[in-house]
Amino acid sequence: MITAISNILTAFGLASASGLNAYIPLLIVALTARFTDLIKLHPPFDILANEWVIGALIVLLAIEMIVDKIPAADTLNDLIQTFVRPAAGAILFAASTNALDVHPVLAAILGLVLAFGVHAVKATARPVVTASTGGLGNAFVSVGEDVVAASVSVVAIIVPLIIGIVLAVIALWFVFFRRRKMV
Repeated sequence: MITAISNILTAFGLASASGLNAYIPLLIVALTARFTDLIKLHPPFDILANEWVIGALIVLLAIEMIVDKIPAADTLNDLIQTFVRPAAGAILFAASTNALDVHPVLAAILGLVLAFGVHAVKATARPVVTASTGGLGNAFVSVGEDVVAASVSVVAIIVPLIIGIVLAVIALWFVFFRRRKMV
């Protein structure tokens, strides 16, 4: 039971992180599965640990990290990533819950929706950052997003309970905010 909850919290963390940057959590999962016992990927997701897939993820991450720091190019990148980030979230959620009794289609949909939600917030906020800073803030915001994506991914794998606590705090905040707005 503890393992199931841990895997689900890991799935939530990884799918959320992929909404910021698809390749960071995919690469972290791939490297962790390949070189440690912290993650055991079951077929068909074990392909992530293949050296060719890891190499491709490194190349895609390098491209993403460069393009995402350039004003205007980052907006085009976010448009393209509207399809990639949710797909990555779906893969990561399904891979994390693959050994559980969670139906793979349900897992993929949950990951897709979660990653898309995070991506939508990011893609909506980025043009505001570009306009309000004349493009100077883009690189800083992008680095911050990359750090958050990497941190959330690592925490989701090593200490998934923290993801659960963060989710609970966010839920309580929304309830408080919603209730306060109604009064």
